[in-house]
Amino acid sequence: MKPNVQARLDRQSQIALEELVRRLGWSPSRVVREGLRLLAACYGKTPVKRVIGVGRFASGVPDLGSNKKRLQGFGR
Repeated sequence: MKPNVQARLDRQSQIALEELVRRLGWSPSRVVREGLRLLAACYGKTPVKRVIGVGRFASGVPDLGSNKKRLQGFGR
């Protein structure tokens, strides 16, 4: 991904950016970077969804989930 980003701001966002630049004395780029950091901290990474118990139990039968004879009647 390129390190440069172009964004079109609506009027309200432009005013907010200008206000933050003026109030904080930061460059517009720094304001955007800090905003991205805050959003990343709030939302973080999404946890990987897993099925509880998968891989925790060993039946000793290597083809238990794939052998059609062993799956007959399963779920009834």
